[in-house]
Amino acid sequence: MVIQYGITGSTAKGIAASVEQGVAQGELAPEAPLPPVRRLAEELGVSPGTVAAAYKELRRRGIVVTRGRGGTVVAPAPALASRRPPRVPPGLRDLAGGHPDAALLPGLVPPSRLSPGARSHRSAPRLARLEEAVRDWLRPDGLPVEHVTFAHGALDLIARVLSVELRPGDAVAMEDPGYHHLLDLVPALGLRTFPVAVDDEGMRPDSLAAALRAGARAVVYSPRAQNPYGGCFSAARRDALAELLRAEPDVLVVENDHASSVTDAPLHSAVGAGLARWVHVRTVSKFLGTDLRWAAATCDATTLARHDGLLLVTSGWVSHLLQETVLGLMTDADTRALVARARAAYAVRRRTLAGELAERGIASHGASGMNLWVPVRDESAVVNGLRSYGWWVAAGARFRLSAGPGVRMTTAGLEPVDAVRLASDFASVLGESEATYGG
Repeated sequence: MVIQYGITGSTAKGIAASVEQGVAQGELAPEAPLPPVRRLAEELGVSPGTVAAAYKELRRRGIVVTRGRGGTVVAPAPALASRRPPRVPPGLRDLAGGHPDAALLPGLVPPSRLSPGARSHRSAPRLARLEEAVRDWLRPDGLPVEHVTFAHGALDLIARVLSVELRPGDAVAMEDPGYHHLLDLVPALGLRTFPVAVDDEGMRPDSLAAALRAGARAVVYSPRAQNPYGGCFSAARRDALAELLRAEPDVLVVENDHASSVTDAPLHSAVGAGLARWVHVRTVSKFLGTDLRWAAATCDATTLARHDGLLLVTSGWVSHLLQETVLGLMTDADTRALVARARAAYAVRRRTLAGELAERGIASHGASGMNLWVPVRDESAVVNGLRSYGWWVAAGARFRLSAGPGVRMTTAGLEPVDAVRLASDFASVLGESEATYGG
């Protein structure tokens, strides 16, 4: 494959900027090979060391990857702001976004009183009342609650703890298929991803063991409502994974319970099983509103100190206005009742579609959460076929490292009558081209 884009620059910084511009503009596609170091050095009239330094910087920032004899190529999911999900075409029913049903979210009413004057909250970054509410939220699930902290969403918190714990080039064991924003985040931090296979009970112990043997320095997983596969830990699976992780006390364990209060599966958490380094993260965006960019976490003392230390010198604190809004909703009886209704509705909608697909001989995965994962042979054929019937679903490529192909369908807003039609249309798409379905 010949590169058509002309890389320019006379310094490492300039060469790196030229490659980044090509990726951002789409002229260097994911997996596109870059010229060998010596060849590009000759073309640009610079030393091989200058090009090597540029490539090293691009690797550190997650824009390119090096594959041994395969050379340096643009990363499959380059860490650039231009990487966005495709726009939903007009007139299609959107099942690709992964969002909750807006009709099952409470109205957001910010507190009427703001913090008086312009002042810093660095000395008291967390509202004491919200800290206690968080402990009340976590304690019934058997989680340790001695050390809690807040952040601007789960990705913000996970990025911060990984960046203070790991160094560029370190490996992180990631679910495969897994949450696409996390799969993008890790290489953006200059870290490597090690795929860990999942099934209906979450991470597979044999695959995690392989990642740990290969030197993974951190593990990131969801104990329930795994996105996109829907897996949830059983007690036995939790125990098997915890046994592996206890033997690796230097490995940081990140437990992302992103849909906690609207997940119909019980929590079987590994963090209370004698792990040395761990953090359990929860957000409220799935049941209080996507504009509430707030997350809570409980963690070991060392992780707390390192996270809060970096928070102190960056954003300093999470907005007290935001904290007051979250507190008001979390402690409101009507909101709690609405969340309970949402949890029941999401379970019914997911199970209904899974059942309708099964009746038509179509296997799917979605033991918990808001999504179904359907294995297929040809993602594009299925996505385009469903588009012709008025449905917009997510191709699985964004969620995969080495797992087989599939499509993800968000069921949060899918009423049972719609599930019947979708399953029928899905069967029609597969019937139109038998080669698209992988069973």
